[in-house]
Formats: sequence, C-alpha cells, structure tokens
Amino acid sequence: MNKILPLYLLLLILISGCVPYFNQPITEQRAEIGAETPARKNLVGLPEPREKIVAAVYKFRDQTGQYKPSETGANWSTAVTQGTTSILLKAIEESGWFIPIEREGLSNLLNERKIIRSSRANYAGQDSKQQLLPPLLFAGIVLEGGVISYDANVITGGAGLMYFSAGGSGQYRQDRVTVYLRAISTSNGRILKTVYTSKMILSQKLDASIFRYVKFKRLLEAETGFTYNEPSEMAVKEAIEKAVESLIIEGVIEGLWDLKNPEDVNTDVITNYVEEKEDNQESDFFDQLITKRRRKFGLGFNTGAWLYMGDYSHTEMEVMGGASLLYDSQSFMQYSLNLSRGDLATTQHFQRTYNSLDFTAKYRLLPYKDWTPYLEGGVGLFSQHDKSSYTIDLSNKIHTQALYGAGVEFLLNDRFGLNFSILNHYIFSDEIDGLKQGNFNDYFWEGKIGINFYFDKLWDRSKKKKNRKEKIRKKSKKDSTSTK
Repeated sequence: MNKILPLYLLLLILISGCVPYFNQPITEQRAEIGAETPARKNLVGLPEPREKIVAAVYKFRDQTGQYKPSETGANWSTAVTQGTTSILLKAIEESGWFIPIEREGLSNLLNERKIIRSSRANYAGQDSKQQLLPPLLFAGIVLEGGVISYDANVITGGAGLMYFSAGGSGQYRQDRVTVYLRAISTSNGRILKTVYTSKMILSQKLDASIFRYVKFKRLLEAETGFTYNEPSEMAVKEAIEKAVESLIIEGVIEGLWDLKNPEDVNTDVITNYVEEKEDNQESDFFDQLITKRRRKFGLGFNTGAWLYMGDYSHTEMEVMGGASLLYDSQSFMQYSLNLSRGDLATTQHFQRTYNSLDFTAKYRLLPYKDWTPYLEGGVGLFSQHDKSSYTIDLSNKIHTQALYGAGVEFLLNDRFGLNFSILNHYIFSDEIDGLKQGNFNDYFWEGKIGINFYFDKLWDRSKKKKNRKEKIRKKSKKDSTSTK
C-alpha cells in the first residue's frame, strides 16, 4: 500500500471534520425572535424627549427597482425587501421619541370603524353615547423617503492557491444599500430635516479541494467550503435604524424638538454621533480618511546597514544608524534632514567610518491611508569620520552625493510610524575608498528600518471633545429658542 495514502486519508478526515465549524446546518431550526442590528443599541439608548411626537408613515418603500444580482441568468426577485414601511414603524416605536399611527392600511382601518359604528347603531339600542368612537390621532409630522439605491458589486475580489491539484480559494463581494428619510411638518408642509444613511452588504465564499492519484487507478478527490451572504433585510433594517437615530439627533441639535433633560445633549450617544459625522465628512466612499494623517513636524530614528560598491571587491554589509528631522508641507510631500553614520568595508582591504548629512524629499503614493509607499530623493554631503572624536571632523575632505530610493511607512497610531526604506547614495567622487580607478564613481546602498515620532499636535482629543459638547449645547439652545 502506498505510504502516502494514510496522509491523504488524514487530510480528508480533517477537511470533513472542519465542516461543522462552517456552521453547516444538520437539523431544522425553530422559530425565534428576530436578530437585532448594532444600530439598535444607540437607537434605544437615546435620551428621553420632553414630549413624544405623533408621526405618520404613509409609504416608505423600495424605490430602486433593483433585482437580485445573478451570475446564472435573469432573477426576478427584488434585491431589497418590500416591507421597509414596517421596518421604519418598528424603528420609530423603539426609539421612544415617536407615537406611530397607522396610515399604510388607513382604508382598512376606516372600513373597520364604519363596521363598528354600523353595528352599534343597529344593536346598541337607544344609548347614543355608546355609539361614538374616539377620534383618530392626527400626526404632527409625516415621515417620507425610502430605499433609493442598491449598488451591486461595489467591491469584488479574491485569492487562491493551487499546488498539484490541491489548494483553496476565497472570493468576496460588497453591495451597498442607501436610505433617505425626511420629516415633514403637517401644519405648514415644511420639510424639517432630511437624513441619509448607507450600509455595505458583504458576501464571502471559501472553498478547498484536492484531486490526485495516490496510486495506480486510485483517485482521491475531496472538497469543502462555505458561502456567507449577509442578509439584505438586516442591512436595510440597520440603515433605517441609523436614519431614525440621525433624524432624532439632528432635530435635537437644530432645536426642532426638545429633550426632557436639556443636559442630556452632552450624552455619549449624541457626541459620538457628531464625531462620526465630522469623520464622515473627511472620508471617501470606501470610509477611507481623506485628511492629513501625519502631523507637521517629527523626529525619526533608524538603523540598518550600508553596502559599499566601489573599486574594491568582496564587499561587506556594515551597520549604520541615524536620526532625521521631518517636516510635512502637505499630504503628499515630506521633507527630511538626515544625519547618519556607518562603515563601508570589504573583507580585507578597506574599512572606514563615514558621516552622511543629506536633505531629501518624499512623495507619498497613498497619503491618506495608514500605510503608504513613497519615493525619495535628495542631495547631501559625505565625509570620513575621525573615530578619535565624537564630533564630525570637517578637516576631512567633504564629498557631495545624490540619493534616490523608495520605502514604505506604516502608521501605528496618530503619533508613531514604522518606516522601511532602501536608498542608493551616489558619491560624486571616486576617492572615498582611497583608490581611484575605473570609469564610475563610488556609491553604496542603504537599507534601514526606523520609527518616526510626530510631535506637532494638530488637535488635543480631550479638548476637542469638550469643545464639541459645548458647541452642541449652545447650538441646540440657540436653535430651540429661535424655533419657539
């Protein structure tokens, strides 16, 4: 028997054993209470209103006309649930700010009231007081809007690896649903506020397989995998709940409705919403910040190696170290003044210590992301170092040099960045190693890793949060007074 066969059987058992991990259903599930979304926590955690608002929703429907995306052919099922009115009514009820009244099925309600009045008139006798029905509530505001967009395949991608007919792959796709909600005053028809929210819908597919002959006329074939599709109904529900939360908080800030306790305007739910709104204005479509990520000034400390390339052969890589003064003029550009020291050496004939003082400019390719590759270039001075002194010996001959290279920086937080780079130092001289021969000047390579510390504070977070709370309090008080 082939000795490799037990290994394949073990692999098959492991793959089969992982299937329950992928939540493969093996029994039927009973009815249960519907799942809640993360947005509901903030919605039910809003501060109490001074008085609840009677709100009517006539129609809040799918306005996209979008069908479910399909790779196999036409699909006539709608991409968005058609019960968005019910979702909105539940959201405004749970918020604690509104008294929802029935308007979607108003004709059914009126017909039922007619039946009640007719029955009482015919069978209740002469007591006219028992024949009266209380009046219907009328709304202070009407909520309108709908699901106005469903964008399929906003982001798609995947990766896979196959080796000798064994491997796996993964794919993902993101769709996007967009909701608009507006509040209209029934007294004068004025649109009080309009809000807009969106939610990404994630779909994932992972699979693994093996197809191999383990012995003559013995074929091993196994496969497993799973697909995850985020329910579009839950995405729509979360977007609507977020819209209701936005409508309430925007109304509080602008003085459209009042809090039971005016000091609640500085609760975390409201201040976090305002902070989220400010960050959203500084982000792009994919929630990537499009504002300056690094502070204006900084210090860099690095270490690495120099690799001499000159007239001697058998070069060696020697340790170097240095420091940099950083200045950001704009998001794409950074300028730095660098001082570094290291050795250039070969295995036998040559080893000396040198100082390098240079000025470089970096052009960042992705300045708004947490990590960015960059191109670097500059000019500087290069001289031999006197080991008997801790200072730079200006009596040694100073050479000019040009630098060029590339690197990448990873922001660890708003203060520190991790930097990797490779530079070429081209010396405008062929005498730094004491030997002048050939048609080319001496040069060396520099590879280094460093940490950048950005110390120019663009803002103080605690102070900014305090100022934001004070700004919200003043604005809500001012708008409330002017509205009244």
